Amino acid sequence: MSEWEYNTPGISDECFIRGEVPMTKEEVRAVLLSKLRLKKDQIVYDIGAGSGSVSIEMALVLKKGQVYALERKKKALNLIKKNFIKFNLKNIEIVEAEAPAGMDALPGADRIFIGGSGGQLTAILEAADQKLKNNGRIVLTAVTINTLTTAIQELERLDYRLDIVNIAVTRTKNINKYKMFKALSPVYIISAVKK
Repeated sequence: MSEWEYNTPGISDECFIRGEVPMTKEEVRAVLLSKLRLKKDQIVYDIGAGSGSVSIEMALVLKKGQVYALERKKKALNLIKKNFIKFNLKNIEIVEAEAPAGMDALPGADRIFIGGSGGQLTAILEAADQKLKNNGRIVLTAVTINTLTTAIQELERLDYRLDIVNIAVTRTKNINKYKMFKALSPVYIISAVKK
């Protein structure tokens, strides 16, 4: 039995086992899943898988597909394993490696999500371009201007068609008997389609 009983993306953040590893928030996950344009039988990479929240969301959609979750940090790998067990998904494979090197042995991808690059974004995008099938999609998130500009420059150089949105989420927070708004860091979602 899966932890998430609904057909919609945006699993509540509280459903995941949390640690000190950054996690893509539920509102951002819902939008980036829509930008991935997933089909049930695709092969998808989650590069810089962190807590595994995006991998889990993708695996729920990919009933006959496969998710490859690449992660290099030990702390994150332990958290990913715990979350995968909790959600009882069989179509996710953890790849304990740093991208882009960890991508070499993987099959060709229909979709690639880049949630973290460890400072290797240019090399990862070049490798992703080689692994991505025709009409495939790369979707990545950026919280820094550096990542955003590097992604745009590299994807344009590789001749991808781009779509960029900015998600600025503000949530309510209880303070005594009042409800206040607290903003989360804005996130850019870059969607790139291989021509």
